Amino acid sequence: MRSLRAALAARNPNAGEEAVARLMLERTPRIVGGYRGQGSEIDPGPLMRRLAESGAALAMPAAAAADAPLIYRAWSPGDLLAPDACGVPSPTPAAPLASPDLIIAPVLAFDRRGGRLGQGGGHFDRTLKMLREAGEVLVIGLAFAGQEVAEVPREAHDQALDAILTEK
Repeated sequence: MRSLRAALAARNPNAGEEAVARLMLERTPRIVGGYRGQGSEIDPGPLMRRLAESGAALAMPAAAAADAPLIYRAWSPGDLLAPDACGVPSPTPAAPLASPDLIIAPVLAFDRRGGRLGQGGGHFDRTLKMLREAGEVLVIGLAFAGQEVAEVPREAHDQALDAILTEK
């Protein structure tokens, strides 16, 4: 799936812009939890900019420990990022904590039942479980249409996507 995603990214470097053109939400979220695209993941920047222009505040995840849920911290374009516990550029501890009501999740593979395959560390599953227990949150996977599979293998701890947004 990583090789497929890399090939899809090479063929369509503007997928992030194409995906944002297809976004339909009933209401503007209060706080959007995005992510910083790594490798061949679709760049969520265009989607985050559109939501911010609609009035949403932005936040980015940070790992406090490799086996803990991610925490979200307020973020704006241009803010300082520093490696978190997993080495991913993230907002610094000086940034205020945030509680997103919309999460944009990176995807390695997805199915039409909301199944999502991530990088395998369980970070998003732990995080989504925690956020859903605390209140209502909409989780949108951002992926290339070609990443769809018939069925994503699921375990009891896996958290489903509420929607998927692709370039198509």
